[in-house]
Amino acid sequence: MNARRHDYDLFVIGAGSGGVRAARLAAQTGARVAVAEESRVGGTCVIRGCVPKKLLVYASQFGEAFQDSIGYGWSYDDARFDWPTLIAHKDREIARLEGLYRANLEKAGVELIDERAVLAGGHDIHLQGSGRTVSAERILIATGGRPNPHQALEGHELCITSDEAFHLEKLPEKIVIAGGGYIAVEFAGIFASMGVETTILYRGKEILQRFDMDLRRLLHAEYENKGIHIRCQDVFGRVERLDNGWLRGTFLGGDCYDAEQIMLAVGRLPNTAGLGLEKLGIETDKRGSICVDDYSRTNVEHVWAIGDVTDRMQLTPVAIHEAMCFVDTVFHDRPTRPDYDFVPTAVFSQPEIGTVGMTEDEARKKVDHLAIYKTVFRPMKNTLAGRSERMLMKLVVDADTDKVLGAHVLGPDAGETAQLLGISVKMGATKADFDRTMAVHPTAAEELVTMYKPTAVIRRGEVVEAA
Repeated sequence: MNARRHDYDLFVIGAGSGGVRAARLAAQTGARVAVAEESRVGGTCVIRGCVPKKLLVYASQFGEAFQDSIGYGWSYDDARFDWPTLIAHKDREIARLEGLYRANLEKAGVELIDERAVLAGGHDIHLQGSGRTVSAERILIATGGRPNPHQALEGHELCITSDEAFHLEKLPEKIVIAGGGYIAVEFAGIFASMGVETTILYRGKEILQRFDMDLRRLLHAEYENKGIHIRCQDVFGRVERLDNGWLRGTFLGGDCYDAEQIMLAVGRLPNTAGLGLEKLGIETDKRGSICVDDYSRTNVEHVWAIGDVTDRMQLTPVAIHEAMCFVDTVFHDRPTRPDYDFVPTAVFSQPEIGTVGMTEDEARKKVDHLAIYKTVFRPMKNTLAGRSERMLMKLVVDADTDKVLGAHVLGPDAGETAQLLGISVKMGATKADFDRTMAVHPTAAEELVTMYKPTAVIRRGEVVEAA
């Protein structure tokens, strides 16, 4: 390491979850590390993503909890919800978490630079706030992503994205959410549970592309039972402001829909614009995401990239894992590839989804002989509450090896369940392992170990036996 030639051994651009973890771990090896962040420390997840979203999900669930409590003998009067109070409390918690991130960087000996940093060529980095230029032996780009503003849509500037949704001054009476991914369905559940008339507008055939189709269909049905309107295979052609301040979205077919807010949740873009990639000749794909090898290295020898800016798997724990692999590879001389097999994930819809491994459709294309185990039922908690909402549990099994290839849950605490299922599936558990596991009764999760007969047997993609 030619430390004397440069100001830093490692310079990290972006202080999100991945960038912070990489900076801290590298500094713990004795390296001289700096991290630059033009916004708030913590990145998308902490500041404008997973964490504030989950707080809003918690808040939105109290309405149904109050209703359900009546069936259990409770009564309540004058229950009210105040959006500004929630947002103020959310902001206070985010500020606390940002303070912890800053403190942990300082404790690790990382220099935090509150400026926008861009590549200036070679090993140089230009700090736009102060005008300084510094150099580093190695550079790590961890700038994350941002909501797609959908500039092709006429009137897109009138719409909000998830970033603005966290800071609305008041709840809208009606909202249309354009998109069918996890951000769209999560915010639909939040707004609808808070009394907002909510519509999902999605260009595809069914919401939540790439998730198991049984989960997608059941969530669609349960959302409509909650009063959420879902319009698939259609899009807005333009959006305009009305005299009363509301927005009018005009569909390509010509009909219109008026709403107080229109939210765009049509994907995310990598934060690479104006970063100076061209000065080093760093390769990107057609979306602008940075291209990297199996060890997160770009085509430029001293530059690496991790997290959403590389568009490999856009999940916070994945960015953190990539950061740890980067430090192992570069600072501990232990070449380590990030492992993307059997990554569990959750969608905090209402009911929520937890999943790990292959969907049934994926498995049909890759495995000749499958056994599908599936059950749909009403959780015990919903019985006295009089709530019709259903729960789904599903296992996708290689019928020749008995290995569980995928596990999918829709229902209360599905995210928590997915984390534990992730361990089992990652370890290569078989269906026999599930069957040998004693049930915890009475729980919903016991269904995972009591589905003894397959609901379908599939050979070469075709159902040959169905229960």
